[in-house]
Amino acid sequence: MKRQILWSIISLSFVLFPLPQLSHATDLTLNNTPAQVYFSPNGGCTQAIIKEINNAKSEVFVQAYSFTSAHIIKALLNAHKRNVKVEVILDQSQRTDKYTSATFLANSDIPTYIDDKHAIAHNKIMIIDRETVITGSFNFTKAAEERNAENLLVIRNKDLAKLYLDNWYKHKTHSERYEKR
Repeated sequence: MKRQILWSIISLSFVLFPLPQLSHATDLTLNNTPAQVYFSPNGGCTQAIIKEINNAKSEVFVQAYSFTSAHIIKALLNAHKRNVKVEVILDQSQRTDKYTSATFLANSDIPTYIDDKHAIAHNKIMIIDRETVITGSFNFTKAAEERNAENLLVIRNKDLAKLYLDNWYKHKTHSERYEKR
């Protein structure tokens, strides 16, 4: 009897709270795609990101949830000074702290946006020169490099980079420009 009641409750929950519809996946076959994988702590994630930013020739687009790594911020600033187009979208939590990477980037004339449409803008990506995608669980923080168990992928594929860049622009359209302070 208890089992019947339990199954009735479970069945009713699917009627009252149906699963959301699956979003549309984009199928992509990545043949002969160079990629590197890194794991933290102390697995070279930060250095890999800096290397890719330092090699950027035309543009770096960033989406980040937590972004406090001084080394990565400095690499973006150096790229900006080399006339590489750098734009950053950050989570709304970057708006509330007193002096954040958002403030530093905006004060350095790097276009910076706050994505507050979502409960958390939890992306951790960079798209470099429309051909390299950096992604994974790795937050752009010192803790991610030194203390956390995280992963990072560096993938060189123009088709994949286009998908990520299209998504980046989609988020930019509903993000608010973060002004200098």
